[in-house]
Amino acid sequence: MDFEQIITQFVGGNILLLLLAAFIIVCILVGVRIVPQSEKFVVERFGRLRSVLGPGINFIVPFLDRVAHKISVLERQLPVMSQDAITSDNVLVQVETSVFYRIIEPEKTVYRIRDVDGAISTTVAGIVRSEIGKMELDQVQANRTGLILAIQDQLAAQVDDWGIEVTRAEILDVNLDAATRAAMLQQLNAERARRAQVTEAEGKKRAVELSADAELYAAEQIAKARRIAADAEAYATGVVAEAIAANGLEAAQYQVALKQVEALNKLGEGNGSNTILVPANALEAFGDAFKMLKGR
Repeated sequence: MDFEQIITQFVGGNILLLLLAAFIIVCILVGVRIVPQSEKFVVERFGRLRSVLGPGINFIVPFLDRVAHKISVLERQLPVMSQDAITSDNVLVQVETSVFYRIIEPEKTVYRIRDVDGAISTTVAGIVRSEIGKMELDQVQANRTGLILAIQDQLAAQVDDWGIEVTRAEILDVNLDAATRAAMLQQLNAERARRAQVTEAEGKKRAVELSADAELYAAEQIAKARRIAADAEAYATGVVAEAIAANGLEAAQYQVALKQVEALNKLGEGNGSNTILVPANALEAFGDAFKMLKGR
């Protein structure tokens, strides 16, 4: 008996077992599903939602259940969107936005919305126009963070029924038309000129104030010096008066003679040749002064 006859006899006698084994193998292959970490599988049974398979090894009923959709749960970024909007002060702006989202409930996304990206783009455009319509142009430029938060919150509330989580929204740029830019540039130049004039005027005002303070300080110092000199003069006069009261007329004559001598010394001071006019009684003044000193 050759090999072919042996195989024929074996197969003919165990055909049912072989068919059963093949069926079991096919059932295992069909019933076991290995889901990657970045995906979720939506399983249908006779066209109806049966279950959602998470990452790892999963089992389904062969020939009854089938994997109808393989949904990625990774974060996605919509293409940069640009939409026109009009502010409350009637300025046309072009806003560029970008949205990041991820699918957290695939069963809602599959059965409630067809074009996810298109639906989110349309929703974002409506929210942006609505929010910018409540604001003036200056507020749009200055309150970009608040505008982003408003867009993200409203978008998250509206896409919640689609099983989508909005992770981030960004306003990339706010563009203006040429006429508005020219008007804003003119306004900016005028504001800069006004600030320059105000700064110059404040500088002049401050200079005048400092000059007045300096003059006041100088006047105060001069008055103080005069007061000190007057106090010294009053003190000297008091001392002379006491001397006259104590020593009589001789003390007064001594003071007068001393002043005359000092005046003659000042006339004689200086460089070069000077002509000195000596009063007729100058010698008598010197004599009186020496006599008084000698008498003391």
